[in-house]
Amino acid sequence: TMKNTLKTALSGLALAFATAAIAATAAENWENSCAACHGADGKAQTKQGKKLKIRDYTDPKVQAEMKDDAMVKAILEGYVQNGKTTMKGFKDELSEQEAKDL
Repeated sequence: TMKNTLKTALSGLALAFATAAIAATAAENWENSCAACHGADGKAQTKQGKKLKIRDYTDPKVQAEMKDDAMVKAILEGYVQNGKTTMKGFKDELSEQEAKDL
C-alpha cells in the first residue's frame, strides 16, 4: 500500500541521515581535535606536526604499523614519547566510539 511504501521510504531516509551524521561527526572531530597537528589530510605538514615530527598517516608503511586498539588508546589517553607528552588525551572530549570512528 501507499502507506507502507511511504513508511519504508521514511525509514530509509532516517537511516541515511543517521549514517551521514556519524560520518560528519568523525570529520568534525578530526577538524576540531586533530587537524591542527595532523593536518586536514593526515600528512602532518602543519607547523606543530613538523615540530613534533608527527608521522604521515597517508603513508602505507605507517598505516600498516598502526593498530586500531593502540590508536584508540592514544586518542583517549594521549601519547608520550621519550617521557614527554606529545599529544594530550581526549577522553574528556571524545567517547570511545568517537575515538574508534576517527
